[in-house]
Amino acid sequence: MTLAELRQQLDALNLPDDTIVILAKDAEGNGHSPLVEADHAMYLADTTWSGERYMPEAQRLAEENPDDWTQAPDDAVPAVFLWPTS
Repeated sequence: MTLAELRQQLDALNLPDDTIVILAKDAEGNGHSPLVEADHAMYLADTTWSGERYMPEAQRLAEENPDDWTQAPDDAVPAVFLWPTS
C-alpha cells in the first residue's frame, strides 16, 4: 500500500480527527495496540511479507557515530513506518 492509497482509504472513512488509530498485531487480528508513532525511513523487502528498516542517509550521517548504523542498500525505498504502543 502506498501513502496515497492509505490517505484515500482513511479519507473514505470520513471519521473525526480525534479518532484513535489502532494497529493489528497480525493479519488474523490476534491482538491490537494503539498507534504511538509514525516515522520515515528506508525499506528493503526480503520477501513479500517482511523486510529491513534503515535510517534515511541524512539522518544516519547526523548521528554522532554514523558508521555504527548500516547504510541503506541502493535498492531500499522510502517508506512510512507505523509503531504500535506494544
